[in-house]
Amino acid sequence: MSPNHLKRASIAAVLAAIIIAPIYGLQIVRVNVQTQIKPDWFMIVGGALVVFIFQLTRPFINRMLGGWATHCTASCSRLALPHAIRRHSIWIIVLAAVALPFFADRAQIDVATLALIYIVLGLGLNIVVGFAGLLDLGYVGFYAVGAYSYALLYHWAGWGFWQALPVAGAAAALFGFVLGFPVLRLRGDYLAIVTLGFGEIIRMMLTNLQSLTNGPDGISGIPKPTVLGHPMTRRAADGYETFHQWVGWDFNTMHSMVYMYLLALAFALCTLFITTRLVRMPIGRAWEALREDEIACRSLGLNPALIKLSAFTLGALFAGIGGALFAARQGLVNPDSFTFAESALVLAIVVLGGMGSQAGVILAAILLTVLPEVARGLAEYRMLIFGLVMVLMMMWRPQGLLPAKRPQLRLGP
Repeated sequence: MSPNHLKRASIAAVLAAIIIAPIYGLQIVRVNVQTQIKPDWFMIVGGALVVFIFQLTRPFINRMLGGWATHCTASCSRLALPHAIRRHSIWIIVLAAVALPFFADRAQIDVATLALIYIVLGLGLNIVVGFAGLLDLGYVGFYAVGAYSYALLYHWAGWGFWQALPVAGAAAALFGFVLGFPVLRLRGDYLAIVTLGFGEIIRMMLTNLQSLTNGPDGISGIPKPTVLGHPMTRRAADGYETFHQWVGWDFNTMHSMVYMYLLALAFALCTLFITTRLVRMPIGRAWEALREDEIACRSLGLNPALIKLSAFTLGALFAGIGGALFAARQGLVNPDSFTFAESALVLAIVVLGGMGSQAGVILAAILLTVLPEVARGLAEYRMLIFGLVMVLMMMWRPQGLLPAKRPQLRLGP
């Protein structure tokens, strides 16, 4: 172990202690009428010690994991499943997803529904970030437009979910198209800053338009989707028949939750099918050409402006649909549901799963939605663990959990 490694580990430990101290290492304690700040030395020293040991052993871990990753990649390449087996595996997974709500409890169904909504959002952002290579930090703005479109149409016009859904998707797509114009000549950090500003503008508008959106209080009482015009409620308005009356069942609140889950699953599968087909079409090849090299893309006779507009518009469309599903699931929307943290979470889903990888996005959305619910005892350290996992992923597997496979052609024996 060289002195240079020891020096770097010591510096990293000191910096970790400085970062941990104000966030997790200082506790505000009330003693009689006085307020005192009590340092938590276990958190400060323990965190610094963990970072110190990690930095010392990092070269050895890098060599070990690098060889393991190379071995696993080669093994997976040799053990690639035939197309027929993969297709049957997909059908088995879909059937298991359909059967899940009939064997799960209320909390599990609710979490699974939220995971499916994030799958829709992740697949939509994957078009912009993964396929077109455009860093969008304001994706939550389109999500908010879709949710508030349904909420406002119900609140002011009495529209139901199925009436408002096309409008929610179209409104979000229109915002994506409009946002595409200012960013046509931008790339990299400048593009990220503009999209970040757009997301914050949408949130501030929803907060300040008190007469229209009810400001910070939001809009409540949003109904869930109906089944062929029959509401899944205990009672219906005069002249209408509820779902359980229509089919002759006893009323059960679980029916509504199962229906919401199956609806979210159907939209997630449709989003997956549409995005997969788009990638194989000429527009998908154009997105990939733009991502790899914009100058080369232009030299091939493609119009980067139109390609960017198409990516932003289609990505926003799926965000609007996800927003409408979110509003229907929650029954309440307010600006606090659409902060930058939501954009960061959806972007983390795309990066963690593997940019451009459909299966990776689905896996990452499930992990980032389900694991926090499983580890409720660690809720206080959720963001700390989340950040640590992202750092480790970027260090040892930057291509993501399930990286996208590119078509390859090998010549020779």
